[in-house]
Amino acid sequence: MTRICFFIALLWATTVNAQFNFSGTVQGETPLLDGATVSIKGSETRQAFTINGAFNFQNLPKGNYQLHVSYIGHYSFDTTISLPSKAIIISLNALANNLQPVEVRSLRAAEGAPFTKTNLSKSVIEKANLGYDIPLLLNQLPNVVVNSDAGNGVGYTGIRIRGSDASRINVTLNGVPYNDAESQGTFFVNMPDLLSSATSIQVQRGVGTSSNGPGAFGGGISISTNDYNTQTYTELNNSIGSFNTFKNTLKFGSGLIDNKFTIDARISHISSDGFMDRASSKLIGGYFNAGYFTKNSALRFIVLLGKEKTYQAWYGIPEASLTSNRTQNTAGTEKSGTPYDNETDNYWQNHFQLIYTKTFKNKLLLNNTFYLSKGKGYYEQYKADQTLSNYGLAPILVNGNPITNTDLIRRLWLNNTLFGQTASLQKQKGSSAFTLGGNWSVYPGNHYGDIIWTAAKPDLNHRWYDLDARKIDISSFIKWQYTINPNWKFFTDLQYRFVNYKLIGFRNNPSISLDNQYNFINPKVGISYIKNNWSGYLSYALANKEPNRDDFEAGLTQQPKREQLHDVELNLQNKSIVKGLSAGLTLYGMFYKDQLILTGRINDVGAYTRTNQPYSYRVGAELETRYQFAKGAINYSLALSRNRIKNFTEYLDDYDNGGQVSINHGTTPISFSPTAIQYLSVGYQPFTNFTTEWMSKYVSAQFLDNSGLANRTLDAFWVNDLRASYRIPFKKTIKEANLIFQVNNVFNSRYEPNGYSFSYYAGARLNTENFYYPMAGRNLMLAVNLKF
Repeated sequence: MTRICFFIALLWATTVNAQFNFSGTVQGETPLLDGATVSIKGSETRQAFTINGAFNFQNLPKGNYQLHVSYIGHYSFDTTISLPSKAIIISLNALANNLQPVEVRSLRAAEGAPFTKTNLSKSVIEKANLGYDIPLLLNQLPNVVVNSDAGNGVGYTGIRIRGSDASRINVTLNGVPYNDAESQGTFFVNMPDLLSSATSIQVQRGVGTSSNGPGAFGGGISISTNDYNTQTYTELNNSIGSFNTFKNTLKFGSGLIDNKFTIDARISHISSDGFMDRASSKLIGGYFNAGYFTKNSALRFIVLLGKEKTYQAWYGIPEASLTSNRTQNTAGTEKSGTPYDNETDNYWQNHFQLIYTKTFKNKLLLNNTFYLSKGKGYYEQYKADQTLSNYGLAPILVNGNPITNTDLIRRLWLNNTLFGQTASLQKQKGSSAFTLGGNWSVYPGNHYGDIIWTAAKPDLNHRWYDLDARKIDISSFIKWQYTINPNWKFFTDLQYRFVNYKLIGFRNNPSISLDNQYNFINPKVGISYIKNNWSGYLSYALANKEPNRDDFEAGLTQQPKREQLHDVELNLQNKSIVKGLSAGLTLYGMFYKDQLILTGRINDVGAYTRTNQPYSYRVGAELETRYQFAKGAINYSLALSRNRIKNFTEYLDDYDNGGQVSINHGTTPISFSPTAIQYLSVGYQPFTNFTTEWMSKYVSAQFLDNSGLANRTLDAFWVNDLRASYRIPFKKTIKEANLIFQVNNVFNSRYEPNGYSFSYYAGARLNTENFYYPMAGRNLMLAVNLKF
């Protein structure tokens, strides 16, 4: 910590130069525009979002600046200002063409809405987009912990928000559900380099506003790719880094042709050897967006293409290897001699979206989106000494002798489709703003497994299971925001969701057949306040969520129930506590009924599945501060929480006597829920077009399971990264070049943000085996981004 303090002190000493404030208001057809983006470029580059129409930049050096203001559905505004300057009033004209991404606005929490959120703009995304997966970008947000199977942020990654895993985080892409319909998880690896097409991201913590797709139990992530470019452009972005990591991206766009057409496209290639042994990734992504615009309507056709091939690194490493062999990867090692070279995950995923928006004369906004998501892929495994009868195979005769066990290679396939429609109507009338929306989708999924080789009979080709699933998801919501007076706003939101999930067997239990239906009503209500530099809100939300596919792998008498969550959020913030300093504090309580958790219990069909726990909760506080000084800014966030399961009973296999032993641990901590998460970033601009940013993340110890026992934990870790960027403007063929250099894990810390634990009785004693997913030590990335 001494190094960080010294670094901050050094930057503080640079703030003695003359400083000025610059403020203003942004208005449009409505008197004041909330959430408009205001950016300035000069001796410094800053960006802000208007609140109740107002913006304020503090502690700026004297000089000339380029001012750019933009707001969805309006023409942007550009001018030059000289500091010192008086406050400015900016009026934005509505676009002649309806270019507003209504499909995103209907789901996101607007400025002033009583929900806990963070907005990431295109400029924030661009400076961090070096080839890492989306969770690594979100690592800067409060109460977020991320991990990477390969250890370097390329390939399979994971994210937890307030301790909740990806299956409880609702993700939408242009308003379209992105979560896997059955596991409800999100696999960003299937959409390589999506960040290069993302124009904005909103992350909500807690239940948030009503969305499409699986319910949000820990948070929501809304990704938009629908901003437009009025001018033609071409970009070539290249990154190179440790572990033979490469990223190559080509982007181009037509601009607005004849005030009616736009075309944007991207092709990307990312490859990496990974930090872990053989944890390689070969990723290809594509994007295409064609738009046709009239005075009051827009029609967009979007295609997102993804292909990934990653060598499996799913198993973690045993605790004993943390000090001796941190890159150990057991995948493929069932093959004698060298590991099997194709122990890989292979998946293709393509998304097609047809989005129509229209503005009527009475200011009624319509969005109608039809979508199709198609995925197909498999993971391949070498399995040693397998019993053929377990795969529905008779003994194989070799030289007249029956072989019942042999080595084999198998592929476990998933062929799935999701198609449906989202729609919304938005209406502003006087002091009221209404949004009516909904979604329907149908998911047919096919799970099957093939044997493609056996040592006893190399040309054997056999399918040993072929199982279908179908899921129907229908939801609708109505949102109403009422402006009581200039200082107070009331918000209410009511969602109805119907789910029908039909399952025909599991790989290990093909006889199980289920047809489940759920009807959920999810209300939300809140009130927000804003006056001068003060603002805040209080909200309550109820959420219900169906179990995941694996939860149903139980006998008919042990089927899981739905989960339910009551979420209360209280926020208070001040934009100018003292000169240059802003801060906000959020208090939250998330109270679960029948949360599904792992207890170690084996159900009556012999599977380890999650079971409903009657009572559990998360309560905490999230502090966010920002200090703006002459040549940079300091951002700091602190999340403190208490996460508990009441009356937790653990079940352990008893290999000595058979069956299981149960242990009641009383009230225990929820696994993977650290009590403290801190994030510090120090940005500094020593001279024009050159910026540096120091990023520091601390995560306290976490438990690997729900027992609360000290020998089943992830150690606390503190990781520091450094990023430097230099912008070189040109006037001819190349408009500008951006050089970005990032050092990850500057102090070469050894840490593991993810793992799992397995305990059992054997040899008349309790045995515990812990496994971990280490992250890479010090590593580098260099990007050269060119704009033409």
